[in-house]
Amino acid sequence: MLTSRLIAKFNSYYAEKPVLTIMITNAILGGIADTVAQTLTTIRQKSLRQLGGVQKDDFISIEIRELDRKDPLSPMELVPPSRNLPPPFDFERLTRFMAYGFIMSPLQYHWFAFLSKSFPITKTAGFSAVLKRVACDQLMFSPVGLACFFTFMTVAEGGGRRAISRKFQDVYLPALKANWILWPAVQLLNFRLIPLQFQIPFVSTIGIAWTAYLSLTNSAEEA
Repeated sequence: MLTSRLIAKFNSYYAEKPVLTIMITNAILGGIADTVAQTLTTIRQKSLRQLGGVQKDDFISIEIRELDRKDPLSPMELVPPSRNLPPPFDFERLTRFMAYGFIMSPLQYHWFAFLSKSFPITKTAGFSAVLKRVACDQLMFSPVGLACFFTFMTVAEGGGRRAISRKFQDVYLPALKANWILWPAVQLLNFRLIPLQFQIPFVSTIGIAWTAYLSLTNSAEEA
């Protein structure tokens, strides 16, 4: 099967160069996530520009319309001049997300190794060790990771101190709260059942939806 071949290939690369393997894997998954986010944004804008609005049988547009209750588009965004229309796909933004996944991977790798060493899972300390890993990860790494994400993206977009400060004021806390809704359950499953070499790829795979959310959040603040 293709899946078993991919897993075997990943294991062989991971055994030789674990950090580089994780870096490349995260870069690819980050690119996929931003592609999903850009696609959702395109569908959203298209649905809003439709004559007569969203159709009743257009499920995707109906779902994406819910985003506009929190982040409505201005009249100029709804029907902009043709010269102001966004490009069909923002490859620079895609590159930023892939670069972030690539750069952050070594830190993630060493962090997961630290958690595994600090809270080993044994027959006598199984679930309690997992809970300690999750608590440590969510209370220590998640706030720092989100701060790194918004700082990196803002600087990569050409923003300075003022732009970073505004980003943190407007979107950091909501994103952190959303993180604490999703990730404790994911990490509980991850630390309990997934082998160490697959923990970061597992997080990155589940994180496609999360990174898409961050991408939408980050781009919404740009608008």
